[in-house]
Amino acid sequence: MQQNSSQSPANPASGSPIHSNLVLGIVMLGTLMGALDSTIVLLAFPVINDSLHSNLATSLWIILAYLLVIAVATTQMGRIGDIYGRSRIFNLGFVIFTVGSALCGFSPHIYLLISFRAVQAVGGAIMQATSGAIIADYFPREKRGKAYGYNSLGFTAGALLGIVLGGIITSYISWQYIFFINIPIGIIAVIVGVKFLKDISPCTGAKLDFAGMGLLGSALVLLSLGLVDFAASGFSALSLVLAVIGAVLIPVFVLFDRRLENPLIDFQALKIKVLRNSLLSAFFTSVGYFSVIFLVIMYLQGIRDLSPLNASLLLVPGYVAGSFLGPIMGRLSDKYGSREIATTGIFFLGLAIVVYLTMTTTSPIYIVLIASAISGVGTSMFFPANNSAVMANARAGSYGSISGLLRTVQNIGLVGSYVLAISVAAASIPRQVAFEVFIGTTNLSGGVSQAFITGIDHAFYASIAILTVAAVLSYIRGREIRKHAHQDTATK
Repeated sequence: MQQNSSQSPANPASGSPIHSNLVLGIVMLGTLMGALDSTIVLLAFPVINDSLHSNLATSLWIILAYLLVIAVATTQMGRIGDIYGRSRIFNLGFVIFTVGSALCGFSPHIYLLISFRAVQAVGGAIMQATSGAIIADYFPREKRGKAYGYNSLGFTAGALLGIVLGGIITSYISWQYIFFINIPIGIIAVIVGVKFLKDISPCTGAKLDFAGMGLLGSALVLLSLGLVDFAASGFSALSLVLAVIGAVLIPVFVLFDRRLENPLIDFQALKIKVLRNSLLSAFFTSVGYFSVIFLVIMYLQGIRDLSPLNASLLLVPGYVAGSFLGPIMGRLSDKYGSREIATTGIFFLGLAIVVYLTMTTTSPIYIVLIASAISGVGTSMFFPANNSAVMANARAGSYGSISGLLRTVQNIGLVGSYVLAISVAAASIPRQVAFEVFIGTTNLSGGVSQAFITGIDHAFYASIAILTVAAVLSYIRGREIRKHAHQDTATK
């Protein structure tokens, strides 16, 4: 049935299905590029370190700088998308990411590479912050879960490609091409994006909240730097001061920004129980889940003596399961609501950790395959359903802000998860050795291996506790069923 021609163009339902699906493909491509670049760099890390004649502590910032900028920038970029046009800003993000990738590949020195990784991260943050809002623009509420499921397919496919291509490129070509591979993809994406990706919702017309951006940006930078310094060097006065100042600035930002007519964050939206609990469950799931991935890779490389490529390939079943089931689970969340599906997904993540707890120095490797597949089911259920719940309860004028906020809490959770993994590992073996195990340059043996497994088990128990908090928050968000474009009810 055709839409009435008088319908407002701002209504996402008014776009043709073909155009909407093309837009979804462009957004998926941006998600894929970001995911690919995160895993591909991990596998190339030892080669880059040797090629640029760097030391381990400095080279780690190739990873950390990217994580830090992504974590800090997403909320601000989402807000900018609301003001200047999400599609326009998304296309700009593709340009910055592609240029940053080229600069990374041509970097002759470690400090230049770290700097250009930050540039690349700015582009990634823009795409992350605006992608969810663009999907919300082009798809009505009752179809967003399916769309977010396909977008999660872009993430899992990108992570999987990063694992495979990272091993092939660093082994047979040159590490520079892990960045150069983004250039042709980025050029094509920019051309297609400029042609087909248009803003169909009106811009907010509000002015940028520079003071709020400065306060929130400073808070997240200091908090993230404190956590990263703690992970890299252990407890120190510097890490404590940075983290405390950053944490204190967050309530200062809230008190300041709530008094403004056009605040950086839509605080009115946070009063909605479904949206607020969905954001919180996203944060705790990120903290509890991603640390498990780090620790399992460390186990496979440090204790089972696998190469980074072979260790990562054992996690492929999880990516495959997530790729296949993500769109299906997203469609089910459209029909039945997000609460049960997202909460069940967290349960499967916890179940995967229970399976990982059976790992020993001599246990069969297929245990990792089983646990990885179970975790893939969990991620395919939680993330599409939860993302859909967040955007379904955001007001149309704040899609970018809320999408950016969702990405921010997830990315801060990722940084916290990294800190948890390294800190727990460093409690059983020296911190420097823990880093070397993670990047695949050192193997453990004998009593050290057993001590490391004990430390990993403690981290797994902590992750289960964190995921329990996430599951409770997810379940008590309230039931929501989105059967029609104009029906979005939630029981508080």
